[in-house]
Amino acid sequence: MLCIRCRIRTAVTYDDLCTFCSGTRPPLPGGPTAPAPTAPVPGSGSGDWSVAPWPRSPVGLSRAVIALLGCVIASDLFVIGAGLHLRGLWEELAADESLDIYAGPGLRAQELYDLAGTVQTAAFVATGVLFIIWFHRTRRNAEVFESGVQRMGPGWAVGGWFVPVANLWFPYRVASGIWEASVRLHPDGGWRTVPKTVLNLWWGGWIVSVLASRIAVSRWNRAQEPEQISDAAALVAAADALDLVAAVLAIVFVRAVTRMQVERAGIRQAAIAPERVAPESTAPQ
Repeated sequence: MLCIRCRIRTAVTYDDLCTFCSGTRPPLPGGPTAPAPTAPVPGSGSGDWSVAPWPRSPVGLSRAVIALLGCVIASDLFVIGAGLHLRGLWEELAADESLDIYAGPGLRAQELYDLAGTVQTAAFVATGVLFIIWFHRTRRNAEVFESGVQRMGPGWAVGGWFVPVANLWFPYRVASGIWEASVRLHPDGGWRTVPKTVLNLWWGGWIVSVLASRIAVSRWNRAQEPEQISDAAALVAAADALDLVAAVLAIVFVRAVTRMQVERAGIRQAAIAPERVAPESTAPQ
């Protein structure tokens, strides 16, 4: 009979778990013994993350990612406001060519827009790095929960973002495996299917924002006449608005996956708890 958790290894415990999922793996030849499972801290809401080297709690990372995504949203609002202000000045120049856009209010508006762009880039890079770390951790956890549903290896949780063209699809395949593995099982151990609406909305929002940003930046770089620059600035602002929406959807996705993995870790804790308390219950009084 196969383990009811991973459905790959042979079940060896009375509650139909394999040695890996039950936390009772024997020592590796010449290596250390797998760490014994310990109970989670009461009230921490972080489940049991101490069975073997992983799963490891994604809670702390998720909170940091969500905080940085909030910074991305704030920077998007900043750059949208600065961009629309600069666009207004270019519209005035298009109507009255005697205006000097490179001095006075025009120069200050351009400097503010450049500053906003720098802040936006810094927030995006910092968030991207931490998000990928969180993404990789949840993928490693998924390997423990349900390795059989993983379509791509854990390394692709990082490398998939940097492969040209393929980065439009590979991370989604990794995320899909994470989602399926993190879903809480039925009480009888049966498979439960949870709609991937949150996953699909997040990934769709991300792809649309990336493509819109590339188009807008290309349009901005080619613009030369005041009217062209004004139109390009409006397009860039629209792309930044889409990026803001994608950041909101990313927050929803991070919260959903983290919550599911905490619940799934709780199931593992409940499954191995009887094995820990059994010797105590048979001790002489």
